[in-house]
Amino acid sequence: MDMDLPYGPRHSSTIRTSDGCWTCRLRRKKCDGRYPECDACAALHITCHHDQGKPEWMDGGARQEEMAERLKREVKESRRRGERAVRIPGDRVPRELIVLPQRLHRDLATPPDIHNDGMAPCPETSTIWLQRGADCTLPGKDARGRIAFGRSDTILLMFYLEHLLPFLFPFYRPSLLQGGRAWILEMMISSPVFRRATLCQSSYFFSLAHGTANRDLVWETVVAQTRDAFVVLRQSLQVIDGSGVTEHMHGAVRIMASIMQVQRFEIAVLSFNNCQAHLNAALALFRQLLDCRGAEPAGPSSSFNAVISRLGPSSQCVQVPSAEQAAFVFSSTLLILDDIIASTVLQEQPRLYEYHRSLLGNIDSTDPPIDLEAAVGCQNWALLQISEIAVLDAWKQRCKRAGNLDVMELVKRATAIKDSLEAHLTRLETDPVIIPKEGSSLLDVFTADYGRQSKTPASQSSLVTRVWAHAALVYLFVVVSGWQPASVDVRYHVGRIVELLTRQISPPALLRTMVWPFCVAGCLAEGAQEAHLRGMVEALQPPSVFGTVRKALEIMENVWRNRDAGDARSRDLATCFRSQGDLVLLV
Repeated sequence: MDMDLPYGPRHSSTIRTSDGCWTCRLRRKKCDGRYPECDACAALHITCHHDQGKPEWMDGGARQEEMAERLKREVKESRRRGERAVRIPGDRVPRELIVLPQRLHRDLATPPDIHNDGMAPCPETSTIWLQRGADCTLPGKDARGRIAFGRSDTILLMFYLEHLLPFLFPFYRPSLLQGGRAWILEMMISSPVFRRATLCQSSYFFSLAHGTANRDLVWETVVAQTRDAFVVLRQSLQVIDGSGVTEHMHGAVRIMASIMQVQRFEIAVLSFNNCQAHLNAALALFRQLLDCRGAEPAGPSSSFNAVISRLGPSSQCVQVPSAEQAAFVFSSTLLILDDIIASTVLQEQPRLYEYHRSLLGNIDSTDPPIDLEAAVGCQNWALLQISEIAVLDAWKQRCKRAGNLDVMELVKRATAIKDSLEAHLTRLETDPVIIPKEGSSLLDVFTADYGRQSKTPASQSSLVTRVWAHAALVYLFVVVSGWQPASVDVRYHVGRIVELLTRQISPPALLRTMVWPFCVAGCLAEGAQEAHLRGMVEALQPPSVFGTVRKALEIMENVWRNRDAGDARSRDLATCFRSQGDLVLLV
């Protein structure tokens, strides 16, 4: 029997009860009688009681009144959150939440047609049939099926590959000899989970680029694509839960990659209220993948390499990584970055901290398994030190709560981080920028026209790393010494960040890859710098494309308005980032 999915289409085989669930009867609401969860209860995310017999609490007396009050509280809490969650079922996959934005929750009242391409109806749309490989939505490991690509889907997917991906990740340019970005196309074709997650982003940005006048139609398209993504995602998670990550390692990687795609989409539309839930789900899958490698206990690096090996391609194309290998590395890179940034907001140790040294290497490693610079433009050492500062801040907060903070120990630990950051920063500022050259090959002939464009991000990555490093030193100063924007050290590093962003880093749109350091500098900027920082953001048009930069400015403006407030000296960066009430991931 088909599973009855909260976000999916209601299948014909879904069981219906004649009189409705006991929850709706008690609430005196109309019920569609769907089992195991009716639409009314699913929409409110409250308990749907479908007992065959009359529940004991339905006694017409005190117990019934108590249950009615309990349901009222559930409804009130659900409406207060303004969310709807999809729970990952079972015990093998941790019960994390994958939550839809508030507006999407309100708009998901009608079941989707998962065969609809999500764009405006077009009677002349042609269909492209493609063979699909094994995916978690299929019943068997070697199952094969056919999927239909509507022409509008094809346009959206090509728009993502050719335009949106380079915009979102301008530093991500894998070697053509290693397959380039072909893994993304392969995942779009072979994985319904990944394809739908990608279409969410592509629909939104394509509509902006197209300049559609009817914004309601644009949003309906985005809602349809997002709804479809969650239908397929939930189906895939149920298959994994049924037999475990070990049996569906490739599918688990696709799901993890899809969650990171959805995370980036929601951040793009400034839906930060779900960041923690998505991060929790991706972290859970990442840990399970490393734990199911099928080998004896070893270090995190060995576990990571073992997963990569199991995801490997067939022997005839061993030189080129498989789609799942590339997806796992890329998604793990984004996950580590998100985890580090989240730790600076939550004042907690990064949840993947134990993996940092093995996956990112030590400060001077040259060939770590994860290369953040290749994906986000910042060298590993800078983000490693930001992670260490977050760990230091978490330790400080614990000690303060316990009333046993050792200031000398705090300064000692901070000094080691400061010395390392300054040494690497000095080396980066004094040494010339060297862009590594790939070996000459026949491919140079085909890529010659794109040479100038492809080298631009590489030449900027050292400047981007310097921005992150200066922001790390500001962050460290605040953790150790408190909120002192007038400090000589703080003014120096803030000034260097602003100078790098305005005079050396080009194009200005690269600012969207450095939102966290930009926001750190802006929060501690002097009054005379406010107009300049505001102008940097306003120059990036249209605003809807640079939502995260606008969010950073919103946080900065809030700090500027309260610059002279009485509690200003007790402020810290985590307080600034949390001022909106949600986990704000400025990535």
